[in-house]
Formats: sequence, structure tokens, C-alpha cells
Amino acid sequence: MNLLTIEGLELAYSERRLFEGASFYMDEGEKVGVIGLNGAGKTTLLRVITKEEQPDKGTITVAGNTVISKLSQQPVFDKGITVMEHILKGVSEEDKWTIQAEAKSMLGTLGIIEYDSIVDNMSGGQRKKIALVKALLTKADLLVLDEPTNHLDNEMTDWLEKYLKDYRGAVLMVTHDRYFLDSVVNRIVEVDKGSIYSYKTNYSGYLELKAQREEMELATDAKKANLLRNELKWVMRGAKARSTKQKARLERYEELKNRKRPEAAKSLEMGSVSQRLGRTTVELNNISKSYGDKCLIKDYTYIFLKNDRVGFVGTNGCGKTTLMKMILGEVLPDSGEIITGQTVKVGYYAQELSYNDETDKIHYMNPELKVIDYIRNTAEYVKTSDGEASASQMLEKFLFSPKQQHSLIKSLSGGEKRRLNLLRVLMEAPNVLILDEPTNDLDISTLQVLESYLDTFEGIVITVSHDRYFLDRTVSRIFAFEGDGKVRQYEGGYSDYALVKSVEEEMMGAPEVKKVSETPVSVKPREHKLKFTYKEQQEFNTIEDDILAIEDRLKAIDKEMSLNARDFVKLNQLTKEQEDLNAELEYKMERWDYLMELDEKIKNQ
Repeated sequence: MNLLTIEGLELAYSERRLFEGASFYMDEGEKVGVIGLNGAGKTTLLRVITKEEQPDKGTITVAGNTVISKLSQQPVFDKGITVMEHILKGVSEEDKWTIQAEAKSMLGTLGIIEYDSIVDNMSGGQRKKIALVKALLTKADLLVLDEPTNHLDNEMTDWLEKYLKDYRGAVLMVTHDRYFLDSVVNRIVEVDKGSIYSYKTNYSGYLELKAQREEMELATDAKKANLLRNELKWVMRGAKARSTKQKARLERYEELKNRKRPEAAKSLEMGSVSQRLGRTTVELNNISKSYGDKCLIKDYTYIFLKNDRVGFVGTNGCGKTTLMKMILGEVLPDSGEIITGQTVKVGYYAQELSYNDETDKIHYMNPELKVIDYIRNTAEYVKTSDGEASASQMLEKFLFSPKQQHSLIKSLSGGEKRRLNLLRVLMEAPNVLILDEPTNDLDISTLQVLESYLDTFEGIVITVSHDRYFLDRTVSRIFAFEGDGKVRQYEGGYSDYALVKSVEEEMMGAPEVKKVSETPVSVKPREHKLKFTYKEQQEFNTIEDDILAIEDRLKAIDKEMSLNARDFVKLNQLTKEQEDLNAELEYKMERWDYLMELDEKIKNQ
């Protein structure tokens, strides 16, 4: 059964057109994920469906008696209302006791146990969780969720994933969580350049189908170009448009010429920008931190090595952001020492932005400032791997059009503000990059570019994230906050960490096997020491031979250049090879330095 249909949707803000004749539908029981660039109109589409916003044109047909429950990106609460009062608002007396019991169970799963607390006094993350519980417990035919996984830790995300897979009603959600999309939805809807494209598949299938669609569009455009060339030849002959046939050909030429060409998908791109990192990086020596009776970190030691890719995971409030702030120097440890090298330049991508506290230099974003001035305040020009680029050029790489660059920050969507802030951090050319929940409110295209950027970033990357895909994609070592101040090390990405935890939980749950020996055996707790990853070990085994081979080839090139001093074609080839090998040699030497340092620290444990 069809729940809702939208036809001929048109909507614009000033000169910014979000939808141009777009169509959309939802069937009973469907689970649909909405994706697209920040500012493309994803949240606006949800608001149109829930009748919070009226389109300029188009028809919206909702099946009779269809009940819609919505989780907004920024939920609104009545002033002075408590957690449970908000959940039970609008619930009938006969359902009140059942809903209250279910609400307590859900809230507990999401880490909220103070049901009588005033919502006004709670954090943005807590408020989002309360609104999520309210939306889930509302009896509805269609559940509309805007970024439901924001502010949820990994265990909470797993719980919500299972809940929505088992949910009997229809679900429409905007989310950047790619593993979540892949697991929950059976249709992907992409908002792109004013149109809505539908793919009857999950996220993995969408990637394949979108590639096919773009290839077909480009092939169709090639055929159109060929038709234009043929028509142009005829027009250029100077034929007189007198007959009906000739007029028809001219009209066809004009129609072809003016038809809108498919745009190749734009992508964010930026060469790696960083300053050289010295031998001393960031060293944490036996640091501890508590607030009252709650111990967040106890005797934690770690030395960040050059090109480290480290992810921190754990439940909300466990101390991850506190640790990042200690590295930044914003928060002091209760005990222990933090050493920061003289060449270290930290770039901090904050979880929250402030729009009214001008004294907060790290988090403040002046809404009355022009987009380009916000970036120029950081750097007018920046050196990239592709050469020097201006603030305006960098903004274009991050999909801010020249016109948008001169608009005020307050006119941007929430995701666009996050994207702008990300660019500001990268423009600082840091060599230690701290990303605190970088995936919140960023669209998938921006995340893909950030991930690609980190592949070539010559420095340390420290990430706090609940996004399982992002962690798998970017880090090679996980530190998990496991309670009572314990921070435990795991090698690999998030999936490797989750596998180890799963096996350990199974072993803990297995029945105890009695041993025949009566001799008591003392078992030492397993120590998780610093060690090479598999790829690092393979590289360490071969890197010296690789360096010698490059040096030998460079010597041979010098001789060949002397012998071919008059052969300019050959000299050009040799010069190009020499430049490439010198660049590779520099990279290999830096990797050798890093691996030797790591090997030394492993041996000294």
C-alpha cells in the first residue's frame, strides 16, 4: 500500500533552488535512507513530508489515517518539562503505564536514568536521545528520523539498528552512517541537484547502481554531442529555412543545443596540507583524570608516533573528549605528564560549534561573518601538494560556489557549517589532527573526501568517533575506554576490535572446565603491548632493500644522463624518472625513520 506520494516538488530559498519538479513515494513497511550533500535538501524533504514546510509547487498525497512520528535534527522541548513528561505527552491514560515502562527501558539503554530531570538542563546529545525515544514509542505508520545515530555510542547504535530492522512500520531516515544504511534500509533515495533518485537496494547496492547511472548519463551526453555536431554541419552550410522540413531541423538543433547537459558529479578534493613533524611528538605519561568519584582515566601512557592513526571508542561520558582536551592543553590531568614537541601543530575539529561565545576561539563561528572571511581569518593562501591555493579556491574545492562564499554563515545548513569548519581546520596546516566526532552532520561525500585526505596526510591522526565505517576506514589502532579509568589497546580498525570483544564475551560466557591438576596456577593478566600491524611488519622487513634499490637506480640514471647529454627526448624521460624516484626515496626515508622508532619502542617495552 502506498503511504505517501510527492509529485512535481519545487522549492527554493531566495535564489537557492533545492527541488525542481522532483517526485518521491513511500510504500507501507519500506525502510528508506535519504542521502545527499549538505545543503542539498535532505532535511527540507523530511519537513515537507511532515508538513512543517510548504513547497512552492507540487502535490503531496498522504494515505488516509496515516500517522507520522518524527525525530528532528534539533528537537524542540516545552520549557521546564521533565524527561518522562515529554515522553508521555499526548499519550492516552490507558497506554500511559505501558509506554512509561518501555520508555524507562529504552532510556536506560541510551544511558539516561534520571527520568524526572528537567530537559532544559541536559546536553544536546541527551536531548536528542530523549526525542528519539519519544519518536520510537509513538504509534505510527511512518517513522521519520533525521540523523538518528548522532550522539549514540557503538552499543546504542547496534541496539537502534536491531530495533529498526524489526520495526513493522515504514521508516524514512537521513543518516551518514554507512554501515547503518547497509544493514537497515531496503531503498536509498539520493537528493542531488534538485532531483530525487531512487535505488531499490541498500547502501552497497546503491554505490554500484549510481556508478551505472552516471556512466549511462555520460554515454547519452556523448550521443547528444554527436547529434549536435551533425546538426551543426547542416546549419553551417547556410541552408535556408524555408521548407517545413528545414524548419523542423533548425528547431531540433535549437532544442538539442539548449537541453541541459548532465553534470559530472562534483567531489571534494584537497591535497594533503601539513607542517613537518619533529622527532618528539605527543607523549602521555601515566596521566589520570577524575571528576568527583568518577575516574575517567587512570595511569594511561602512550607515545604517538609519526603517521599514527589512532581511534578512541567508548560510551558517552567515558572521558574521550576530556582526553582530547588534555592533549590540547584545555584541561589539565590530575597526575602524570603530557609532553608536546616543539614542532607539533595541532588542528582540532570540535564536536560542537558555538555561535554566541566570541571568547571561545576554538569552537566559535560568527554567524554574521561571510563564508570567505571565516576562511581568510585562518589563511589567505595555503600550500598544498598541488601548489599554492587561495582561500577562495579552497572553498570551491569544498563545494562553496563563488556566490555562496560571499553569503553569511547563518544562511548555511548545519552540515554546511560543519564542512566549512572542517576546511578551516585543514587550512591551518596541522601535523597532528584531532577529530572529535567528525562524522556528525557531515554528508557521505564529504566523509569520503576526508577519508581520502587522511590517506595522504603526513602527520598524526587522533579520532574520537562512534562511526564504525569511518574508524575501519581511517585508523590502525583502537583504544577503548572500558570503565574505572582503564583504557585498553587493540590493533586494527573497529571491526577488528569488535571481533576481539565478541570472542572474549563468548569465552567469558562459556562453562568453566575443571582441570585434573590440583596444583594452583597463577595466570597473569594479558598485556596489550605496542606492536607492528601486519602491514607495518611487512613494510619493515623490506624497506631497507627498497631504499637501496632506489638509490642504485638513481646512480644509474646519473650515468645515463651523462651518456645521453644531446638526446633531449631521452633526457626528459630520465629527468622525470629521477624526480619521481627522489620523491619516493624521501617518502621511504620518512617511513624508515618512523618504523625504526616504532621498533625501538617495541623492544624497550
